[in-house]
Amino acid sequence: MRGERQSLARGDNGSGGGRSSTPRGETPPPQDKGPPTGWRLWLRRLFRTGLALGLVAFVALGIAVGVAVQRMPSFEQLKGTPVGQTIRVRAADGTVFLTLGPNYGRWMPIDDVPQVMQDAMVAVEDRRFRYHPGVDPVGLARAAVFAVETRGTGRRMQGASTISQQLARNIFLSNSYSVTRKLREAVLAMALEWKFSKDQILELYLNKVYFGGGSYGIDAAARTFFGHGADKMSLSEAAVVAGLVKAPSRYAPTADPRAALGRAGVVLNVMVDAGFVTAAEAANAKPANVRMAQESGQNSARYFTDWVLPQLDMLIDEGTAALDVWTTLDLDYQRAATAAIQANVPRGGQGALVSLDRDGAVRAMVGGTDYVSSNYNRATQAVRQPGSAWKLFVYLAALESGMRVDDKVVDEPVTINGWSPRNSSGRFSGEMTVRTAFANSINTVAATMGDEIGFSAVAGMARRFGITTPVNTHPSMVLGTAEVRVIDMTAAFAAVARRGVSVAPYGITKVATTEGELLYQRKPDTGSRLVDDWVAAGITDLLQTAVNTGTGRAAQIGRPVAGKTGTTSSNKDGWFLGFSSGLTTGVWMGRDDARAVGGLQGGRAPAQAFSQYMRVAVARRPVEQFDTEVVLPEWQLEEEGDAYFGEPGQEGYVDENGMPIELPIEPGTGDEPLPGASRPPADDTAEPKLDQDWLNEQTGGEAGQPRP
Repeated sequence: MRGERQSLARGDNGSGGGRSSTPRGETPPPQDKGPPTGWRLWLRRLFRTGLALGLVAFVALGIAVGVAVQRMPSFEQLKGTPVGQTIRVRAADGTVFLTLGPNYGRWMPIDDVPQVMQDAMVAVEDRRFRYHPGVDPVGLARAAVFAVETRGTGRRMQGASTISQQLARNIFLSNSYSVTRKLREAVLAMALEWKFSKDQILELYLNKVYFGGGSYGIDAAARTFFGHGADKMSLSEAAVVAGLVKAPSRYAPTADPRAALGRAGVVLNVMVDAGFVTAAEAANAKPANVRMAQESGQNSARYFTDWVLPQLDMLIDEGTAALDVWTTLDLDYQRAATAAIQANVPRGGQGALVSLDRDGAVRAMVGGTDYVSSNYNRATQAVRQPGSAWKLFVYLAALESGMRVDDKVVDEPVTINGWSPRNSSGRFSGEMTVRTAFANSINTVAATMGDEIGFSAVAGMARRFGITTPVNTHPSMVLGTAEVRVIDMTAAFAAVARRGVSVAPYGITKVATTEGELLYQRKPDTGSRLVDDWVAAGITDLLQTAVNTGTGRAAQIGRPVAGKTGTTSSNKDGWFLGFSSGLTTGVWMGRDDARAVGGLQGGRAPAQAFSQYMRVAVARRPVEQFDTEVVLPEWQLEEEGDAYFGEPGQEGYVDENGMPIELPIEPGTGDEPLPGASRPPADDTAEPKLDQDWLNEQTGGEAGQPRP
């Protein structure tokens, strides 16, 4: 008995040591481990708190959606709700020269909308439209991943907006980007889904969304872009229209037909992936064959408005009120600029002009010879080589380093890292002043300057003066191999005219509602100093000399002018940029395909266009004298040619990288057209060639003999 009691006291079952008293085959009762502690406790509390908060948020969301449903207008009321915004664009004198407003077609019931149009829109904008409750969880997850991947880049979250959300935003909200607006958008989207059917939501969306070109709704878009109603849209046309919603200003056929058709191809691929059309149907669509309706009634001022109106998004919070936008455009200047470009641009070429007032106000802007045939803005979008106009930055850097305009330099053969620039005349003039070298656009002197002061210093000066495009530091960059925009180069020259103070081009001075509520008023910009006064004065001296007696003589207007010509290799680009009486104007001419233009040089057609325009533009402005007035002897002058040539005696030419160029022209012409280029008519009034024979003739020497 005592042994049994002892074994029981030890917990034995009497059949052996260490065995449980639980009958065989049964699970032992759980042992009490006590309450959780440490991280397990906090994890449990966090889970419970999150669950409670989630439940509260869900209830709150349900209440918010319910309230929104109760307050939401009926389907018929929403059909009659106007969308879009009317904008009146005013010139500097207050004249309304353009009115942009919503363009509506007829309302298209969903049954009248071609199925290909419905499918295209759903495929590209909201593939799971038929299945989500207004907010797409899959899209939200994808957008969250994108946000994490692009964190710190400044890019907005993309890919989360459903058709219902876009409709809610278009009808009830603005396009301002904020978390609060996104939450309201989600609530309203779910309310729409609660109150209306999917077909009703899609019908509202297709009839109210903005498609570009001032068109709201698919019928207006079809009539604007294709010249017929939406009920007749083909698969190709549907793909074009569906591709516009994300970026109507970028992909609208009225803005960029190539971009629109390219985007249509993307839409067709998405439709195939979503199962709406077969690969064979997509292949047979051929968006490139879509016939676009012809625009009419446009003029060159649209280049300016296309540039300036997108800036409204950065100046005011977007709303629906009709707006008055006061701009800097001078209509008289604009007409003169248009006439100057059209009258002087070479046959088969294009031209651009930007004119800035002393504070950066854009007074005129021409982006091409004809806005209707091409609304591509060559003044603000195109990048081209500036040729010798780039020497502005070379000489600015040289002057800042201590060089003076009267210092002596030598025009002689030079080789820098295997690159040998050559003047277009094929001659070297020896010793001359800095002023003379600039006036005659001597390539060898500019190359030597760049080598001495450092090509990085030249690049830094260009960036300082507002050049935002990439700038290389290859030696040939001193002759203008970097590609630039006309508006940026014009702003750089305007900074010189402002005595070394920066100039930022602008086009909007005031924005108000048509009821008179002021939304934006531009504040005066004093700019920042870029170079010292004496540097700006020195370069102005050089620029004035280039017009008075140098390569820019065709730009003279009967009052003081300072400026610089530019011509690129093979006569592909011609430039003239200059200023007078507080107005700075830049002119570019060339071809969009960058082919050679026979006879094109900066000192010819571009300078002539500058002169024609400026004579009108400054007519009502007081004459302003420069600090210096320099006249060079005529015998020192030679034709400009900014091509990149090799050393004298070489057979053929070399490019800026030292590679040979096979050109069937004689050295020294500098302006001969390439094969196939049109040759300008002979000029019987052309000035005599200023070569050694001419000098001997004028001084009594014999032809062919050097001057004593």
